[in-house]
Amino acid sequence: MSKLARLRKRTFEVLEAGRRGDSLSLFVDGLVMALVLANVVVVVLESVDEVAETYEELFLGFERASVAAFTAELALRFWASAENPRHAGSAAWRRFRYVCSPMAMIDVIAIAPFYLSTFFGVDLRVLRLLRLARIVKLTRYSVALHRIVEVYRLQRNALLAAFFLMAVAVVLSASALYVVEGPVQPDRFGSIPDAMWWAVITLTTVGYGDVSPITPLGKLLAATISIVGIGMVALPTSVFASGFAHVMHRSEHLLEEEAREALTDGVMTEEEASAYEAHARALGVDPRVAQEIVTDAQRWRERHVHDACPHCGKALAD
Repeated sequence: MSKLARLRKRTFEVLEAGRRGDSLSLFVDGLVMALVLANVVVVVLESVDEVAETYEELFLGFERASVAAFTAELALRFWASAENPRHAGSAAWRRFRYVCSPMAMIDVIAIAPFYLSTFFGVDLRVLRLLRLARIVKLTRYSVALHRIVEVYRLQRNALLAAFFLMAVAVVLSASALYVVEGPVQPDRFGSIPDAMWWAVITLTTVGYGDVSPITPLGKLLAATISIVGIGMVALPTSVFASGFAHVMHRSEHLLEEEAREALTDGVMTEEEASAYEAHARALGVDPRVAQEIVTDAQRWRERHVHDACPHCGKALAD
């Protein structure tokens, strides 16, 4: 392997999140996360006119330094993506896979507002607020956020069905209140789109109270819709909860298999224990739960070791 290839591989390792025992990788991760959080704070402070005017030059310098850092990070990730072991194929194909990945798009969006305002000579508020998208970069370092994406991927059909039912309920509720309350409150229920605001707020059980029915039939319908709304809100919540439970159970099952495999010879070596801990951390399993899995695996082996052949592992006849 050439020096350039080794440097590229090392760059990929450093930029990958959560490499145990790699102090440089952990330092880079912490630096990027701190920079992202600092950018979010600056964007929030810039929305206050007095603060923005007082520290305008400081904020501008910080923005330029941040964009330079994020641009360098993006360029290095693109260059080092040729060493990604999760993608097969040539270096060009691996880089193409990285460019098409959601995280690469987030990295581009994080720096796009600055270059758009610089090259086109505009500084629109919308472009500045797009800088808040930089906080999404933290998903690269968060197991919990990765798990949310995985739950959505597994339960997307059920979630889409739940949101479709919610959309139908909003339309039907708004239509009903439009017919009943429209003649007496034309300013609030004068059309179905106007009534949809009330329907959304009621079905989501928020209930601002700024728009409410005044007729007896309208109040009856509103009470019924409010009760239906409780079930509507609980539906996607239950789907997400079951998805999280499934993902956690699957992660613990994978760790259980790994622990049993490591204890095949009766001892978990230091190398095996280190790999097991790294896998548990990557899966987001609590260290205490991971240790309990190892203990259960040891007990399982003790119960079955005398019932199996020590050489091939097959069950012995009585």
